[in-house]
Amino acid sequence: MNASFSVDVEALMPSLNPYLSFRDNTREAMEFYQSVLGGELDVMTFENFEMPHDPAENNLIMHAQLTTPDGFVLMASDTPSTMEYVAPAGFSVSLGGEDEAKFRGFWEGLADGGTITMPLSAPEWGGLFGMLVDRFGVPWMMSISPSE
Repeated sequence: MNASFSVDVEALMPSLNPYLSFRDNTREAMEFYQSVLGGELDVMTFENFEMPHDPAENNLIMHAQLTTPDGFVLMASDTPSTMEYVAPAGFSVSLGGEDEAKFRGFWEGLADGGTITMPLSAPEWGGLFGMLVDRFGVPWMMSISPSE
């Protein structure tokens, strides 16, 4: 008996993706990131899963995934009230690429309502580099290396 099947090779390839935790504003944060980075946002609430939770948290996000046209994948969830929430610390989400206009747009979008900790400028190694903390407390690093 011959069986035919297809394999999504990209789904099998190793990946490393940021997974952010918020207390109760994951939907707002992920919609903001979608407005800045573009892409498709998939959201599942606690109500969608058959696991114990406080019914008052039905609309909180159990899992959200933003997949952008540039191939970025950003995931996040709300931390339920039964778990301790710890604000982000000790990491940065790093974005980089060659398309200066596009990445400057990402920079400006992420900086809106946030705090620039290092202005986007030319470092010694070339290109442009900057750091900021967005309005949700997530630190970002931006590296733009236009092709020569």
